[in-house]
Amino acid sequence: MTRTFDAFSLAVDGGGTRCRIALVGGEMPLVAGAGSVNVSTDFAGATAELLRGFQDLAMQAGGTLDDLSPVPAYIGLAGVTGPELAERLAEGLPLVHVRIEDDRLAALRGALGRSDGVVAHCGTGSFVASRRAGQVRLAGGWGPVLGDEASAQWVGRQALARTLDAVDGFLVETELSRGLLSKFGSAAEIVAFAGAASPADLGALAVMVTDNAAAGDGIAVAILQNAAEDVVTACKRLGWTSGMPICLTGGIGPFYRPYLPADMQQDVMPPKGEPLAGAIALAEEFRKEIHS
Repeated sequence: MTRTFDAFSLAVDGGGTRCRIALVGGEMPLVAGAGSVNVSTDFAGATAELLRGFQDLAMQAGGTLDDLSPVPAYIGLAGVTGPELAERLAEGLPLVHVRIEDDRLAALRGALGRSDGVVAHCGTGSFVASRRAGQVRLAGGWGPVLGDEASAQWVGRQALARTLDAVDGFLVETELSRGLLSKFGSAAEIVAFAGAASPADLGALAVMVTDNAAAGDGIAVAILQNAAEDVVTACKRLGWTSGMPICLTGGIGPFYRPYLPADMQQDVMPPKGEPLAGAIALAEEFRKEIHS
């Protein structure tokens, strides 16, 4: 039996580690999860994960994938670097009305709502976004090869590099460097791991850095200080001035607060909502556009 989803919308928040898809329009959103959906690094895999998530969501709603086809969908994904990639993805999805953008806009909307402010998102990847007097500016999000400074994978990579500096005698050994050397067994194994590791693999090492930094580890503290300096520079370039709210989001973002200048620390505030909430708001706006 075919089910209709009039007045419903689909919202997708997809990152390099996980994806969440919401069907909105009933008493409460139905949410399905999927894996990594970075369309720049793995287009086929990202498409497959989205289709799997849509199928799961349709089953939860008591319908089929075909039933969801006419539902307006807003999709915010990691790795959407331009309209060509968005159009290619849209062609591969069974959706009639779809708007595909990179995931930074949903994160900005979720964290700030419609208010002015800056979001410094540092998860597996990183980016900075701002809204000031209605103008949105975006920076970063270019991936681990050319960017993602202060991201968890950047922190993990720096930790391995500084451990090798300690092996060479350029830095004094610390608990962090000894712990990483013990974890991998040798400098050669660290090099082998880093050469094959995914951003998520490297990002998983960031917890060792934050834990050791909390205990005053010199190498760990220096890594977080350097990362925070990148965050400060990006926020100022996107228009932050004293008194303007800042949200530090992502798995490692909040750990940078103690390393920010005092005036910036005063402006740090918790996000109003998660990126999925931002995607839902944008999906509802898109639905109204379609039906206006």
